[in-house]
Amino acid sequence: MSHSFPRAGTRMVVVAAGVAALSLAGALAADAHVTVSADTTAAGSYALLTFSVPHGCDGSATTRIAIKIPDQVTAVTPTVNPNWDVQTVTAALNPPITDSDGDQLTERVDQVVYTARTPLAADLRDALVLSLQVPEVAGQSLSFPVIQTCEVGETDWIEQPVAGQPEPAHPAPSIQVTAATGGGDHDPAMTESASAGASAGAAATSPSAGASAAATGGAQVAAAAAPDTGSSSTGLAIAGLVAGVLGLIVGGIALVRSRRP
Repeated sequence: MSHSFPRAGTRMVVVAAGVAALSLAGALAADAHVTVSADTTAAGSYALLTFSVPHGCDGSATTRIAIKIPDQVTAVTPTVNPNWDVQTVTAALNPPITDSDGDQLTERVDQVVYTARTPLAADLRDALVLSLQVPEVAGQSLSFPVIQTCEVGETDWIEQPVAGQPEPAHPAPSIQVTAATGGGDHDPAMTESASAGASAGAAATSPSAGASAAATGGAQVAAAAAPDTGSSSTGLAIAGLVAGVLGLIVGGIALVRSRRP
């Protein structure tokens, strides 16, 4: 009878470690997606959205990222990234709408397309930042389908999640709009200042620092049909998960030893 406790304790450690390992694998898989994170998701606020491009297409370098903008968003300001040329693709508004400043708008930004000056190697990552005003749709999800084109092939990050179903293989990046807050969230100057800081940081770390990214002209980009979370936050989550696994294992071993006759 006295020997049953160590066996049960050992099984507990193995099961806990297995569950944690599966969770770790899920976190790593999510990090492999093209994702978006926002510095704020409050309805009506001015936000910086960072799109993480963590890898290429089955080992092929990335040459272009086309981001489809939700219909609820009318204006977008792309942040300069010296590794990419950037182009906005507009779509007509019919009927026209009047913005918060009283100006009549006849078109909206439908896509933002970043074209790599030098293909982004498949084992490297980059981040692309957009500035926009979050629509007044608290509680709703805003989807930003992305077409990732590579030297060989492409990956369409356009699939929408379905309630009660597993996450799709290539989910569209999205944010969940939260309730509006007071104060500075509606101040575009704060967002523009942060955007300038993000651009300066990208230039400082880029191998082509100091080069300006010119907007490309030319042909319209085919509409996208119908990621970080930033890597730093994902890295912290994974590190915490690993620490938890180690803690479970150490605690289980201590439990086993303490119950031996």
